Amino acid sequence: MLTLYHCDGARSMRSLWLLNEMGIEFRLVTLPFSMEGLRTPEYLAISPLGRVPCLVDGATRVFESGAITQYLGEHYDPEGRLHRGIGHPERNDWLIWLHFAETVAVHGASLVQQKVFIAKPDRSPVVTKLESRRLEKALGVLEDALEGQDYLLPSGFSAIDTNVGYSVHLGAGFVPLEPFPRVVAYYERLKARPAFKASVANVPLSAQA
Repeated sequence: MLTLYHCDGARSMRSLWLLNEMGIEFRLVTLPFSMEGLRTPEYLAISPLGRVPCLVDGATRVFESGAITQYLGEHYDPEGRLHRGIGHPERNDWLIWLHFAETVAVHGASLVQQKVFIAKPDRSPVVTKLESRRLEKALGVLEDALEGQDYLLPSGFSAIDTNVGYSVHLGAGFVPLEPFPRVVAYYERLKARPAFKASVANVPLSAQA
C-alpha cells in the first residue's frame, strides 16, 4: 500500500488531495509541522531533507510534490484521467502548470515564513510587500489562463489543478483574490470538490463518513 507522509497546513496537501481525487487506497502518516517532528532519525531515514510530502511505494521513495504528481500519474493513472502522458496534446501545458504551481507556492511560503516562523522584530515589511506583489502577478497569469474555461486545461480538471489549486489556497491567506474574479470562481469550484474537503480535514477521502 502507498504511504504518504504529510503535515497539516503544508504543501504536502497537494499530494493528499491528488490521492483523494484518484481514489487510491493509501496510508496517511501525519507528522507535526515542526523542526522536531520532521528531523527525527526515523523520518530522516525516509526523507533525507526532513520535509513533506514523501510518498513511499514499496521500495520506492518519492519526495517533492511535483515529482509525486508525475509518479502517481505515470504509475497509477494509465487511462490518463488526471495525468497527461507523453504524446498527449495537453502534455506541454500540463507540465508547465505543474511547475508553475511551485512558482506561486514559493511566494506563499515566503509570506508564511514572515508571518509564522520569524519573530516580529525580525520580520521584513519589504519582503512581505515584494512577495505579495509577486504572488499577485502570478494570480494575474492564472486569471488570464482561466478565460473561457473552468480549469487550467481545456479538457477539464486534472492533477495540475490540485497543485496550482493548493497554491491559490495558500495565497488566499495573504492577498485578496477579489481583483481576479476568474481565480475566485476557480477556487470556489475546487473547494466544492469532496477530495479537497477531505484533504483540508487531513484525512483520506475513504475515511469520510
